Amino acid sequence: MKILVTGTAGFIGSHLAHRLLARGDEVIGVDNVNDYYDVNLKEARLARLVNQEGFTEIRRDVADREAMEDVFREFQPERVVHLAAQAGVRYSLENPHAYVDANLVGFMNILEGCRHNDVKHLVYASSSSVYGANESMPFSVHDNVDHPLSLYAASKKANELMAHTYSHLYRLPTTGLRFFTVYGPWGRPDMALFIFTKKILAGEPIDVFNHGHHKRDFTYIDDIVEGVIRTLDSVAQPNSEWSGADPDPGTSNAPYRIYNIGSNNPVELSRFIEIIEERIGRKAEKNFLPMQPGDVPATYADVHALIDDVGYKPDTPVEEGIARFVDWYRDFYRV
Repeated sequence: MKILVTGTAGFIGSHLAHRLLARGDEVIGVDNVNDYYDVNLKEARLARLVNQEGFTEIRRDVADREAMEDVFREFQPERVVHLAAQAGVRYSLENPHAYVDANLVGFMNILEGCRHNDVKHLVYASSSSVYGANESMPFSVHDNVDHPLSLYAASKKANELMAHTYSHLYRLPTTGLRFFTVYGPWGRPDMALFIFTKKILAGEPIDVFNHGHHKRDFTYIDDIVEGVIRTLDSVAQPNSEWSGADPDPGTSNAPYRIYNIGSNNPVELSRFIEIIEERIGRKAEKNFLPMQPGDVPATYADVHALIDDVGYKPDTPVEEGIARFVDWYRDFYRV
C-alpha cells in the first residue's frame, strides 16, 4: 500500500517506517524535524530511511495547511498513520501554544486531507495521558476520560473527539491508539530511560519524581509498532450494538475505534531504575522529588479490545527492552 506516515524523524515513526518498508509498502514520510529535542538524533533516524526503496522524505509541518493539502493531492495515500505531535506532559506547562499548533491545527489538516482524498483508514497516536484523574485500574477504552490533567492530555483527547466527528460525518474510518510509555532503541532524549541512562553513565545524579513510587506501563517500541500495523490493517468498522442510551467511549455506530497499546504490566519507577543500574553495572545517585504538576501516579493498560479485535498483546519483558536500549545508547554515543 501507499501509506502516509507523519513524524518519521520521530521515535515511533521511524521504527514504523522501517517495518512498513520491509513488508513492501510505499511510505511517504512527513516531518518538520523541529528542535524540541536533539535534531542530530532525528537526522540519524532519517538517514537510515532515506536511501531505502519505497521511502519518500517530505520536510513539512503538519500545521501548515497548504503544505499538507499539496502532500495529499500529490501522493494520494491509501492509508495514513499520524504520529507527528508535540509530545511531553511537562513541556506543555511551559509552551502550551506549541500543543495547539501541532496537535490541534496539525490534526485538523490531516483529517481534512483524509476526507478530501479518499483515504481508506486513518490511524493516529493518542496517549495514555487521556485517562488523567481516572483511578479505575487497569485503564479501559470503555472508561470515560473527561478529566485530563495536562494540556498535552487534553489535546490528545481532542484528537479522539475530532476523529469521531469525521468518522460520523464523512464515514472516514479512524483508529486512535493510546500508547503507554514507549521506550527502546532510538528513543526520545526527554524520556526517563534516556535521561537515566545518560546520567548514570556520566556519574551524574538523577531526579526521581514521586520518590520513585510512580508506576508506568512501559511498552517496548517493537510491541508498539506491531500494534500500529495490526490496527492499520484492520480498518475500523461501526459497532452494530452501539447505543446512544448507553454509549461506549471506545467504539461507535460510526467507523471509529480506540485501543490501548500497553504492556499490561506496570512497573514501579524504583524497579525500573534498578534494572537500568544492573545493565549498566553502576548505581545511580538519586535526587528524590515530589510528584510534578500534570503527572499521574500510575498507568496500567487494559488491552482486551486489542486482543479481541486484532489478536495482539505486547509481551516484551522490561528487562529485555532496557537491555536493548542501553546497548544501543552505548553504541550510538560511543560510551
